[in-house]
Amino acid sequence: MAISLGSIADDYTGASDLANTLTKNGLRTVQTVGIPDPSLALPDVDAVVVSLKIRSVPASDAVTAATKAERWLRQQGAGHVLYKICSTFDSTDAGNIGPVTEALIEAAGGGGVLVTPAFPETGRTVYLGHLFVGGQPLNESPLKDHPLNPMHDANLVRVLARQSRGTVGLIDLPAIAAGPAAAKAKLDALLRTGATMAIADAIFERDLETLGEVALETPVSTGASGLGLGLARALVRSGRISGRATGEDVIRPVGGLSAIIAGSCSKATLRQIDVAERVMPVLRLDPERLLAAGPDEIAAAISWAGERIAAGPVVVAASAAPETVSRLQSQYGREASGHAIETATSIIAAELVERGVRRLVVAGGETSGAAVDKLAIPAFLIGPEIAPGVPVLRTVGNAQGDMLLALKSGNFGGEDFFTAALAMMQ
Repeated sequence: MAISLGSIADDYTGASDLANTLTKNGLRTVQTVGIPDPSLALPDVDAVVVSLKIRSVPASDAVTAATKAERWLRQQGAGHVLYKICSTFDSTDAGNIGPVTEALIEAAGGGGVLVTPAFPETGRTVYLGHLFVGGQPLNESPLKDHPLNPMHDANLVRVLARQSRGTVGLIDLPAIAAGPAAAKAKLDALLRTGATMAIADAIFERDLETLGEVALETPVSTGASGLGLGLARALVRSGRISGRATGEDVIRPVGGLSAIIAGSCSKATLRQIDVAERVMPVLRLDPERLLAAGPDEIAAAISWAGERIAAGPVVVAASAAPETVSRLQSQYGREASGHAIETATSIIAAELVERGVRRLVVAGGETSGAAVDKLAIPAFLIGPEIAPGVPVLRTVGNAQGDMLLALKSGNFGGEDFFTAALAMMQ
């Protein structure tokens, strides 16, 4: 297998979002869970997205995992590697966006790196280095309250500089609007002044296409799925790939039962749970009981679902309002409370698969990562899009046989996302 584009994603739902974007723009794409075992036969594809869980781990651990993935992708023929981050740029002053990007620059032998979380299709734009969500500065939007990495500064040059050793520059909108040559000249000028990373503005899709052209001339870039869109279109225009991928063959029926597991506390997911409850049974787990009496609460949830799942899909939700999450984090600690929910939801997901679930929807980045790890799924093929950023996934090489999944970042999807997802996963 020789691939044209490699990517390292910092969580599993973000990996699916990127893989979906690449497929929509013509690249045959596979998403792996970590670096694949050599015994796993991957299909012949244009792009590989390696899913990691490194967004909220210590920076040194993130760097180690990302550089190993980068070496593997280069061995598969990737001339360019995109470090895929969240479109809300959520991170802390310790990292991990800056440390990982700098490590990838070093591994590639130096050079300048474009950095942008812009993705206008999903309402994320960058202007004068500031990130906007649906027209609101990030720090004034509802997305500022990420449970692990709250974001209270919209100035990405400042955010990235705080977590990086080197200088961070800005490629502003006028340079990008002037086209790839002007944007590349600005990147080169910043490199000469000592800045190895540059936040890039992007307001419109055409800006992403310009950035994709520039990034493809460099070994590394960092960004959300919008930058993946730009890279994919640049590859197709270059003639290096055919650009004919559709993903329709991925949604062949798998049969079996269906279930939804939710761990995200975003407003979007909380609303999706409310809407699903109109048409299917919903069990709302008590996060405090999960922390205080985990095994009993998990066993009760499995029993509840087992009694109902043969009659149709069920929802098991460990989601809670942000104020509840904040209170539990204060009482038990941020890491302990998050780990308890991830552990509980992953155990419940695995037990339901043992009972015949073959169509599984998981809401929440950390929740999805924990569930996929528990199920030991090595890779996915990318199917059609359910909602912007969320494709249907077909498992590759897992012990349970073929399954269809949807891994949804907390804020993605309309209010009827759960029913829409199951309707596509026959």
